[in-house]
Amino acid sequence: MFRPSCLLTALLVASCAPQAPVEMPRAAVEVQSNAPAKPEVAAPSAAPAPAPVAEAPAHPASAPQVIRTTLNGISVTAVVFDSRTHRLAIADQAGGPGSQWPDAASAARSLGGVAAVNAGFFTPEGKPLGLVVTGGKKISPLNRASSLGAGLFIGGTSPALLRRGQATSSPEVLQSGPFLVENGRVVSGLSPDSSTARTVLGWDGGSGWFIARTGGCSLAGLGHALAGAEIRGVKARTVLNLDGGRSSDLWVSSTVSGGPVSERPFWNKPVRNFLVLVPR
Repeated sequence: MFRPSCLLTALLVASCAPQAPVEMPRAAVEVQSNAPAKPEVAAPSAAPAPAPVAEAPAHPASAPQVIRTTLNGISVTAVVFDSRTHRLAIADQAGGPGSQWPDAASAARSLGGVAAVNAGFFTPEGKPLGLVVTGGKKISPLNRASSLGAGLFIGGTSPALLRRGQATSSPEVLQSGPFLVENGRVVSGLSPDSSTARTVLGWDGGSGWFIARTGGCSLAGLGHALAGAEIRGVKARTVLNLDGGRSSDLWVSSTVSGGPVSERPFWNKPVRNFLVLVPR
């Protein structure tokens, strides 16, 4: 009887052996539970794909365009442009106002520009009232006293509008003032008097820029009108006043969308220098 019982025990042990595969279904369940994880892994890997778009400039480069608008009752004719495709060249007349170009149109055509506006202030003798650098050559010294020299236009490959104390080395510099808008806010202390035509240079802090001529207004009125304004996608984050009044002169070629434009009344006077918009 012992042997049969051993045999029975062996059979029982053998019958238990197949129980091991019970773990297989458990393993299969684990694989199935991991299966949905693949799409979850794939989703994050797909998400970074648009990342390069986020690194692209906020606004795609676009051609210059004339925009006519009214801000707080002030008429504004602006030329908006992208500094990645166009730049402002400083056209200064060593011989004094009108010695080379009688108006913005003449200055623009001589430099192959598509638009131009009068630029910085000048003395009764016709000398620049502030720093002017063209082609790497310093034409006049920095104006350290007057509010008419509060700001600097820095040209070149990385154009910017800076405060007088932030002067940096650049082959193209024009000093003017006062600032009308900084960090999107109107600058305090601007005069509410003397309503006249104005010319300004605006920047959104990136590649968006505009040059503009306005109808009659005060500096304070124009500052309040431009603060927070947006002209065809270009926010007026920083706006520098240029020489205005009888010096105000804006010309735009017919090749620019919205052109041609010629805003120079017969009573205008010749100026010392211009900002000319030229293709890069």
